[in-house]
Amino acid sequence: MRSNRTKIVLACCTALLLALAPASAWAQEPAAKQAPAGQQAPAAQANLAPSARSAILMDADSGTIIFEKNSHDKLPPASITKVMTMLLIMEALDEGVIKLTDKVSTSEYAASMGGSQIFLEPGEEMTAEEMLKGIAMASGNDASVAMAEKIAGTEAEFVNMMNKRAEELGLKNTHFSNVNGLPVENHYTSAHDIAVMSRELLKHPEITKYTGLYQDHLRKSSDKPFWLVNTNKLVRFYSGADGLKTGFTSEAKFCLTATAKRDGLRVIAVVMGEPNTKTRNAEVSQMLDYSFAQYMNHTIFKKDDVMGTVKIEKGSVPELTLTAKHSYSVLLKKGSSVKDIRYELQLPKLAAPIKVNEPIGKLIVYQGDQVLTEFNVDSPATVERAGWWKLFKRSVGSLF
Repeated sequence: MRSNRTKIVLACCTALLLALAPASAWAQEPAAKQAPAGQQAPAAQANLAPSARSAILMDADSGTIIFEKNSHDKLPPASITKVMTMLLIMEALDEGVIKLTDKVSTSEYAASMGGSQIFLEPGEEMTAEEMLKGIAMASGNDASVAMAEKIAGTEAEFVNMMNKRAEELGLKNTHFSNVNGLPVENHYTSAHDIAVMSRELLKHPEITKYTGLYQDHLRKSSDKPFWLVNTNKLVRFYSGADGLKTGFTSEAKFCLTATAKRDGLRVIAVVMGEPNTKTRNAEVSQMLDYSFAQYMNHTIFKKDDVMGTVKIEKGSVPELTLTAKHSYSVLLKKGSSVKDIRYELQLPKLAAPIKVNEPIGKLIVYQGDQVLTEFNVDSPATVERAGWWKLFKRSVGSLF
C-alpha cells in the first residue's frame, strides 16, 4: 500500500512540474544554445578539428559556442599568450595611459628575448604603434616585453595585470607567467579561455588593422629596414580573415586563434596542439566554413548606435549617452525566424565615480519570453564625482 501511495505522489509531482514549467523550457533553441555573453553553451555535434588537442568555435558578438572539443583543458599557449598582452595594450590606449605616438624604449632585458622577435637593440626606440604592429604581425617577444615595461614598469607587474584581467573575465583555466608565451613553468590557458580573451580583444575593432595586415615594414626609412610578414597566413588566403594570433613551441605544438567576418557574422576559431601548420590552417578553415554555411546573426545594435542614456548621481556630468562600441547580435541557424526578438536594457542607479569600460548594466535579448542571450554594458567614459559647488548649482537650477 505504501509503495502504491509513493508512486501516486511521484506521478502527481511530475505532472505538476510539467504544468508549471514555461513553454520556452521545452522549446527548441534557434541555434547552438545561446548563453550569457562569454559563457559556455552546449556544443553543436560536428566533426571538426580532429587533429587538434583542443578546439572551440565561438560567435564573436554573442559569445555563443558553436563547437568545442576538450575546450577547458589546461595547455601551454605559446605566443597566443599575446592576445592578453594586446588586450591590455588596447585598454591602456582607451584609458589614455599611453598613445600610439608615444616613444617606447627597449631595455637590455627586452632586447634579450629569444624566439620570434623584431630584433630590437638595447636603447632602440619605436612608437607604441610600431611595437604593437611587431607583436600582432611578427609575434615579437622583444616588443611584447618593451610594451609591458612601458605600461607597467616591469614585465612582472604587467603579468600581474594579465592575471587580474583573466580573473575579471572569469577565466578558470588560465595563469600567465610571462607576456610572450616563451616556455616557463605555471603558464597555461585553455581553448575556451583563449576564445573569451580573443572576443574581448575584438571589442577594440581597430586591432584588426594590425592583426589583419599581411605584410609591412618597420624602420622603413632607416638603413636597417625590417620586413614584417604575418605569421597567420589565413589573413591572406582565407576570405574575411583578419586575425588574430598564432603560436608554436615544441611543448605547445601548433596553435591558432583565428577570426573572420562575412555578411556581418564574425566568428572565432581556436585550435591547440595541432601537428603542423598545414593541418592547423586546414582545420581552422573548415571550422570557419562550417560557421558561415550554417549560421547567421540578427543585429540588435550596430557599432556606434545610440543604445540609451543613464543618469549618474553626483557625477561631473548628470548623464551618459550609451553608444555601442561594437556590434550586439544573436546567433541563429540560417533560415530561422527573427519574429518576436526584442531587447531590454537594464541599468541600475549609478553614482560617481565610474571608470571607463566599467560594467554598468546589461542588455538582455529575448525571443518572446525566452532569453536568447545577455550582454554586459560598459561605461563609455570615466565620470568623476562632482564638487559641492557644481552639485549645489545643479540642485538650484532644477528648482526653476
